[in-house]
Amino acid sequence: MSYLLDANVFIAAKNLHYGLDFCPAFWEWLIHKGNTGIVFSIDKVADEIAAGADELSAWAAGQGRNLFRRTPASLAPQFGQVSTWANGQQFTPAAVNTFLQVADFYLVAHALAGGHIVVTHETPATSSGRIKIPNACLGLNVRYMTPYQMLRIERAKFVLGSQA
Repeated sequence: MSYLLDANVFIAAKNLHYGLDFCPAFWEWLIHKGNTGIVFSIDKVADEIAAGADELSAWAAGQGRNLFRRTPASLAPQFGQVSTWANGQQFTPAAVNTFLQVADFYLVAHALAGGHIVVTHETPATSSGRIKIPNACLGLNVRYMTPYQMLRIERAKFVLGSQA
């Protein structure tokens, strides 16, 4: 089982529960699981993180291809499937156009191609004005879950050391 992380997982972790300054174990866990191939994200997500020009973007820039994988041209069939699904729904043309240009589209295509589970804080929505990752996952039979579900399944432990 492998997990494909949305940008909001990294951003929310930094801003809320797992700040880089006070919960280094979370970030070390991501690096370790990235090195083993269990947890990763994609270059398009790294681009979104880089746009923040903050401590998270600096951290992400140092993680390389184990954690942020390149998008190969071989995903063309999955890009077609995701695009066909998006255009066949009741979303506005603007919503479809936006979706096809952002990392979410690439995440779903990667997950579809590799059988990965998408990890996101997003929840399904009924709005026709925005395509959310869970809606695309449901429509394309791709599994998705929250970061907390992933951490529990993987039995992550962030335990205080002797310097507490």
